[in-house]
Amino acid sequence: MKKKLVVLSGAGISVESGVKTFRDADGLWENHRIEDVASPEGFERNPQLVFDFYNERRRQLKSVFPNKAHEILAELERYFDVEIITQNVDDLHERAGSTKVTHLHGELKKARPVNSGKNEIPWEGDLNLGDLNHEGIQLRPHIVWFGEMVPNMNKAASIAEKADLLLVIGTSLQVYPAASLIHYIPNGCEVFAIDPHLENSFVKNENFLKTSATQGMTRLKEILMDRYR
Repeated sequence: MKKKLVVLSGAGISVESGVKTFRDADGLWENHRIEDVASPEGFERNPQLVFDFYNERRRQLKSVFPNKAHEILAELERYFDVEIITQNVDDLHERAGSTKVTHLHGELKKARPVNSGKNEIPWEGDLNLGDLNHEGIQLRPHIVWFGEMVPNMNKAASIAEKADLLLVIGTSLQVYPAASLIHYIPNGCEVFAIDPHLENSFVKNENFLKTSATQGMTRLKEILMDRYR
């Protein structure tokens, strides 16, 4: 039976594909205040600004592609039962070939009705005021904004509870509730981490790769194949 490798990924894995991290050093996101484009209150104040912001993010997805880190995770499905829990709203894991991906913070290429956290539908183009679902309800980006519940949190916790191996890659483990997932792994689960900025406080030194996602995944594949194949 394949060992279960659970991956908790964040913005750092997509940086080398050209996807910007969530916020810049000045606290802005693409020159916008987070509160204006990533909160229910911001959407209520100026919905078109929010639509425009995510429309631009969605368009940018067409110009970026999975990098080696995404591709290696997909390749590892040949040897491990890989399940990815990602904080990212891009679709790079799926485009690289990963088949089990749970998005904690939503997906850019989906929309959902404004009155529900569920019932999402695929959405490739721009989304604007006046775009309705089949029930005539206004659609909004399928993004979990600040202050909103994380619908997939229970699912993610149940995945973490079954991990034989856990990889934390490209995330600071400072955004909750996602960061709490590390507390759900069973005793005996071996933990690895890849991030050039993360301070190691939770993995063995030999399992901590303080490097880029692509360099780290290249090395980690060698480690996993050596130890577990």
